[in-house]
Parts: sequence; C-alpha cells; structure tokens
Amino acid sequence: MNKNKIPITFRKRMILYNLLVIVCIAFLISVYTYSFYKKDVIDSEAANSASRLHLVASRIEIACDELINIVQNCAGRKSLFLSSLLSGRVSRSGEGSGIYAANVLRDLCAISGYNEYIHKITVYEKGSLFIQAGTSYGSSNDADCIMKASWFDELLNKNMQEYTLTLRDNPFPLNAKAIPQLLPLIRPLQYSRKESPRDAWVCLTLSPRLFQDTLELLSQDKSVLIMTSDHSPVSSMNMEPFSMADIQAVLDIHPEQTGCVKASLSGTDCIFIWERLSVSGLILCEVLPLKNIALNPGAIQMTVGLVFVSCIVIGFSLSLLFTRYLTRPIMRLIGHMEAISAGNFDRNPDIESDDELGIIGRQINEMSSHVSVLMENRIRDEQEKMNLEIKMLQAQINPHFLYNTLDSIKWIATMQHNAGIVKVVSALSSLLKNMAKGFHEKVTVRQELDFLDNYVTIEKIRYIELFDVEITVDDPALYNAHIIKLTLQPLVENSIFSGIEPSGKPGLIQIHIFSREEVLYISIRDNGVGISQENIARLLTDTSRVSKHYMSGIGLPNVDRRIKLVYGQEYGLSIESEVGVYTCVTVSLPLEI
Repeated sequence: MNKNKIPITFRKRMILYNLLVIVCIAFLISVYTYSFYKKDVIDSEAANSASRLHLVASRIEIACDELINIVQNCAGRKSLFLSSLLSGRVSRSGEGSGIYAANVLRDLCAISGYNEYIHKITVYEKGSLFIQAGTSYGSSNDADCIMKASWFDELLNKNMQEYTLTLRDNPFPLNAKAIPQLLPLIRPLQYSRKESPRDAWVCLTLSPRLFQDTLELLSQDKSVLIMTSDHSPVSSMNMEPFSMADIQAVLDIHPEQTGCVKASLSGTDCIFIWERLSVSGLILCEVLPLKNIALNPGAIQMTVGLVFVSCIVIGFSLSLLFTRYLTRPIMRLIGHMEAISAGNFDRNPDIESDDELGIIGRQINEMSSHVSVLMENRIRDEQEKMNLEIKMLQAQINPHFLYNTLDSIKWIATMQHNAGIVKVVSALSSLLKNMAKGFHEKVTVRQELDFLDNYVTIEKIRYIELFDVEITVDDPALYNAHIIKLTLQPLVENSIFSGIEPSGKPGLIQIHIFSREEVLYISIRDNGVGISQENIARLLTDTSRVSKHYMSGIGLPNVDRRIKLVYGQEYGLSIESEVGVYTCVTVSLPLEI
C-alpha cells in the first residue's frame, strides 16, 4: 500500500458521486431546455405561418366571393340595367343600348374591385344577346370558342350551388400563348326562355395573376403554393425544391380543412401548413423547412448556460448539505470506535438516533457494553483461577519428601505384618502421585475410576465401611473416553461428607456412566440427607465454600467451572435432590474416544 497516497474520504466520495449525478441531470435538463426552446420556436413559426396563410386565404376568398357575385348577378338576377336588354324587348340593332349594356357589365366588374383579374366575362343568349367585358381584347368568335372548349359542358351542367374553381386551357386564340390557362366559372341564364342551357349562359374566366399578386404581398423568402381541389398548381412562390407528388401525398393523408404537420418533402424535413377554401375549393399551402427556421444562438446559449450553471450550483449546495448531514454521525461513530480502541467502553448516547446510522450507533453501544461485561467476567475468571492455583499450591507439600516418608511407613508396616496400614499407605501414595501431576490434563474414564478407587479405599478404612460404591458403565467403549482429571473424586467426596456422613447411617453411592447423542454423562447418586431447592440454586455459583477437610480442595462449583472453561457453557454439572431421600449430580461433557 502506498503511504503517500491521499485517502479519499467518504465525504469526498459522496461529493464526487453527487457532482457526477448533478452534471448528468444538468446536462439532461439543458438538452430538454434546448429541445423545448427549439420546439417552441418551431411551433411559433408554424402558428405565424398558419395565421399568415389564413390572411391570404381570407383575401382570396373575398375575391372569389366578389367574382361569384358577378356571375350570380348576370345569371340569375334581373338587374335594373339589364332587364330590358336581356328580356329581348329592346332591339339588338340599337347601337346605344348595346353600348349601354356593355358599360353596365364593365361597371359590375369594376365595383367588385377585381376588374384587372377578370380576363373576360361573356353574357350570351342565342339570337338575341352577346356582350363582353374584361382586361383582354374580345372577338365576335369568343362565344363559339368558349362553347367549343372541352370543359364547357362539364362546367355548364354543374350544380347551381357549386363554384369550385379548376384550372383549364385558355379557349381564346388571341392570347392563348400569353395566358395558357384560366379559371372559368359558367352558369346558365336562369331568366332566358331558351330550352337548352347552351343557348344562354354567362362565363367568367379568371386570370391566375390574382393569386400571384396576392402571394407577392408576402415576404419573398416564403414557400407558398395555391392549387385547385384537384391539386393543379395555380400559383406558387419558392416551391421549386419541393416535389408536387410529396405535397399531394400529404394532402391525401390529411383531408382536414386546415392543418399543420411535420413531413419530409423531397428529402427535407419540413413543417407543412395548409388551408382549404370551402367555396372555391382552392388549397393554400406553405412549407417551412426546419433547417431554415432561425434560432437565436445567443438566447439558446444564455438559456442553456444559465440552466446548467443553476443546476450545478443548486445541486452542489444540496450535495454539501446532504454529505454534511450524513458524515456528521459517521464521524461521531468513528470517534466512538477510536474511544473503544483506547479502552473506553462507556455508552455514547450522541451516536444513537432513529435513522439507519443511529441504529448502527445503538448496536455499537450494545457491543461495547457486552465487551465491557465480557472483560469484567474475564478478569473475574482469571482472579478465580489465580486464587484456585494459590489454594492448590498451599495444599501441596514436597512430593519427594512425602513419597519417601510413605514408603518408609509402608516397609515398617510390612515388617510388622500390618496389612491394613500397607493398603492405606499404598492407596494414599498412588492418590498423591496422580494429584501431583496437575488438575487440568485429560485422562480416560478408566484412569479416573482407578484414581477414584484409591480414594474410596482410604475413605472406607477411615469410616469403617460406612458406605459402598457401585459403578455401572453402559458401554465398555466408554472406559476409553477422555475427561478432565479429578472430575469424579470431588463429586464422590461431596456425597460422602455432605450426604452420607450427616445422615448417620450406612449409605450407597451409585456411579452410572452412559452416552447420548455424542455427549458423555456420568451421574453420582447417594442416598444421604439431600439438598433443599434453594441451596441447589447457589451451590454451583459459590466458589468460596470449600470445606477444610476436602482432600483436593476442589468443590462442586469449581468442577462445574473447569468443565465450562474447557468445553463450553452448554456442558457442566446439574443437580437433582430430594431432602432426606437422595442427591444426584450429573456431569455432561463431549464424548471424546
């Protein structure tokens, strides 16, 4: 590990992570702001275009209404000026009347305000009337030219309420090259007495220049198209880059009266706006290429920059507050852990709260309390162990001196033929040799029983056969099981001095050795005075009570404590007793063979 490396603290890491998240969020918000701004500009341009197109449509619709009124006046209304002429009561040879009628027709055109766009208006009644007005020169053959046109009968037989304009070939030879197509309106004369509509009609041919002049009122950079209901272009401006087929496809998909959609025209992404005129059937279209919509780069940069910087500043401020709120309890936890490392296990209420870190702090306080208790128990256990060792040292005498003395007594008794003394001295010598080897080593059950036999031999001579000992082993293999040395002797000693001797009558000590589920059990039962229940509760906890006449100086509490220290808290001694009947002490420890 590189010691010179600067550590990255939790707070720094949190700030870096939060800053990364904030930058990402700021970037996304900036992109959204730019997209929203761009969409708003496009929508605004589309709305302006729709409004502009509607004004043009309104202007054209007014013009069409005026021209339709002229046709209606000529076809169905007996005006004051024409009543005498058109009824046939005035002679056709009257030169003044004919001039008067032509002037009236010209006045009708002039009143409309669109006289300059009327190519020709012709009123014809076979055998009685033929008058013309308009911007182009007339000819006596004009009526025949109109009736010979391919579209004459189709338009003449239209519904009387239908005034849809269509673009048709110019029927007049004199100016057909200059103006190849016109927009004709034909209506039969309703007040005529002729049987066939072909014998009496009025025809108004409209010049497409009306629409071109109307478009020129718009800004010259706009792409606008006017077409008839059958999608024939009448007039246009800047429409060269766009395919008519694409425009017709969009209009076929959208039959609505007005609309605004995004479409790809000739490979260019555009906003397409249209409006259909209800009477004339004309369709006005405007195309806005998205690439030509002017965006304000300065406004975009300022807006996006302001949004980005605002997000960074606000997010960074919140990040600092958040990390401060989060790291403050963490620093308190670190401080408390350092105090624990220094040996201070006192509870710190400042690290406890209702959030997750507070729960961790509460658990740390609990842990430090448990550690404190464990250390106190460990100190107490060590003290007890030391006291026990001291007692054992105090109880010991020089083994070599004792063995030599006992050996001398044994030979004297042998020379005097005293078998009892020889037996007692031999048993005592074996007993002391085993005790001198230590209390904590493990021996087999057989070795422990041999040691116990030496002890029982001595006590039987002392108490003149006051008690008997019966030993039962369920399985011979258990003789090879290992237990801690001096486990049985203190228990038998307790049965003799605390059970049988106080009863004043011969007793029986029964030792039963068996196993259950990998656990070795040894029960020592006597029929002595018994133990009360309240004394049983404190018998295994009071390690200070060791009778002065106990040979080993180890009482029941110390036997239980030694087993628990070696094998664990789930093992040790258990006591059952009934006053005046019996006492049974059971040892449990792991089965080790």
